[in-house]
Amino acid sequence: MALGFVVMLTVLVVCIGLIGTCATCLDRTAISRTAAELDHRFLETAPYLGAAALFFLAKRATTGHSERISHALDWDITAEIYAVEGEFVAVLQDIVPKATLEFFSAMYMFGFPFLLVTAPILYFLLPSQRHLKELLIAYLLNYLIGTIFYTLFIAYGPRNHLSSVSGLMYDFYPETQTVTSAVSSNTNVFPSLHTSLAVVVLVFAWRSRSEYPRWFPIASFVTACVVFSTMYLGIHWAIDVLAGIVLGVGAVWIADWIVTRAEGRPGPAPIGDESEDGITSEASD
Repeated sequence: MALGFVVMLTVLVVCIGLIGTCATCLDRTAISRTAAELDHRFLETAPYLGAAALFFLAKRATTGHSERISHALDWDITAEIYAVEGEFVAVLQDIVPKATLEFFSAMYMFGFPFLLVTAPILYFLLPSQRHLKELLIAYLLNYLIGTIFYTLFIAYGPRNHLSSVSGLMYDFYPETQTVTSAVSSNTNVFPSLHTSLAVVVLVFAWRSRSEYPRWFPIASFVTACVVFSTMYLGIHWAIDVLAGIVLGVGAVWIADWIVTRAEGRPGPAPIGDESEDGITSEASD
């Protein structure tokens, strides 16, 4: 299966999920209201969109340098991770039914980009752009901090370190490795950015539950499956996942603080606080 086909399939599945989620969560006026305010919303979020775009362009341009620095430093922490965690992932693979492999592979490949794409679109469709601004900054912080860790430390996932752990998804669907290797090195496992970014989306879904009460259970289910799949498929250690959870929650808090300072508003609210707007945007039953 060619890389192009896998990418096209991913785009198709994510688009279907996005359309279904919007149909479930949005009322009839959200899109028309957004269309009427399109210029204003783009202008308001332009600095945040621009900062995110510049960072990802810089990251793309310096990926090779980052990997060379990492291997020059040669700080391999894989053995230390294994010494703390042991055979947890191997045990997990033994007890989870093999019949779930296709489901968790799909959640890893499609559920993760679905979360990353759907969240900013939903928040762009809200009258206030506060959630979107914070989400973009949280995304940027995750990749920035993740890149620093990936540059400083080499860490191989359990499938590459333990003979008792199988790279299930790659063994049964080797074509998926073409996609994952195109965007990440096999030494980039601590912390798990799949986990941290999924947790970011989940925290925002919780904070925006007054606007999108139906989005929160959707995001909760997909996030739980994505996080679990990273371990079950032998890609990440449980320690990577725990570090990813801490990174995700911390990134949301810092993003709240940054946007608050940038807009001159009162200090950041607790993670669990609901939105200041309190506007319900979901369709009525």
